[in-house]
Amino acid sequence: MRYQIAPIYCRPWLLNGISARLIESHYEGNYGAAVSTLNAIAAELEGVDPAANPDAFRRLKRDELRVLNSTLLHELYFASLGGDGRSIPEGLANALGRDFGSTDRWRCEFVALAEASASGAGWVLLSYVPRDGRLINHAAGDDFQSIPGAIPILALDLYEHAYHIDFGPNATAYIAAFMRNIDWAAVQKRYDDAVKVAPPPRLQQREFSDLPSISVEEVQALIEAGEAIQLLDTRPRHYSARSPDIVKGAVWRDPERVEEWIGELSPSKPVVTFCVYGFHIGCETARALREKGFDARYMAGGHSAWKAAKGAMTLFNDDTDKP
Repeated sequence: MRYQIAPIYCRPWLLNGISARLIESHYEGNYGAAVSTLNAIAAELEGVDPAANPDAFRRLKRDELRVLNSTLLHELYFASLGGDGRSIPEGLANALGRDFGSTDRWRCEFVALAEASASGAGWVLLSYVPRDGRLINHAAGDDFQSIPGAIPILALDLYEHAYHIDFGPNATAYIAAFMRNIDWAAVQKRYDDAVKVAPPPRLQQREFSDLPSISVEEVQALIEAGEAIQLLDTRPRHYSARSPDIVKGAVWRDPERVEEWIGELSPSKPVVTFCVYGFHIGCETARALREKGFDARYMAGGHSAWKAAKGAMTLFNDDTDKP
C-alpha cells in the first residue's frame, strides 16, 4: 500500500465548539475515503500502459492529482487545529504584520475569503511563497490546486501560445522538441535546492517520542501474514462501553487494571495496544507493558485511524470481554 493513514494530530475532545463526533466523521469518513481512493488509483495506474492507453492514463493522473491534494490538505487541516486561536507566536506575528500590515488585517482577509468561498467546494489557505519570500491568503477549488508544499523543478507549458507559432496544432512535435532541449544541469541544481527544504514534521506525540509505534497498515499486514500478535483495545471504559464495534482480532482490556490482566498475555508474542485516537492511553499501556518486559508498541492513530483505513471491524461479543 503506497499511501498510509496519518494519525489524527488534534485532540478532538479538547476543541472549542467543534464536537469529537464531527471530527471523527470527517477524519474516518472523508479523509479515510481519500486515502483509500488514492491507493486504488495508484494500483490502477500500475496496470496501465501510458503509450497504449494515453486517455486512461491521463484520466487517472488527473484523479490522482485531485485525491492526493485532498489527502494532503486534510492532513494539514487536522494539524491546524488544537490551539486557542489567539496566541500567535512572535515570529509568525511579525511575518503576518510584514505581509498583511497587521495580524488583524490578516484575520480580516482570511475570514472574508472563507465566508465568500463558503457556498462552493474548496479550501482557503495561508501559504508561503518562496519566490517572493512572503505569505499569501488564497482560495483553491475542487482540490485541483498544485500539490501543497511542492517546489517545481521542471515545467512544460502546454497552452497553445507556447508552441503554435512554430508547430501549429502539432503539440506532439513541440513536446519532442522540448524534451530535446531540457537543461538537466539546471534541473539538477533546482533539485539540489529543493531537497534542502525540510519536510513537514511527522505527526507524533512529543511526550511519547521515545516509545515504539506501529501504523495501522503495518498491523493489517501482520494480521494478513498470519503473524501471532496480541492486539489490545485499551480505550477507556466510557468510550468502549458506548461503542458497538471493535477492531477485528482485538480484545478489550481495561487500561486502569493492567496488573489484573497482564498475566493473561504471552511473554513470547508481540503486543500492540491502541486507544481512541492513538494518544495517551494506548501509549501509557504500551509503556507499562514494556516495563514488564513485553515487546509492546502502540498503534499510531488508534481505533479512529483503523476505521479511517477501512480496517476490518466486528461487533463486541463474549470473546472480546466488552465492559
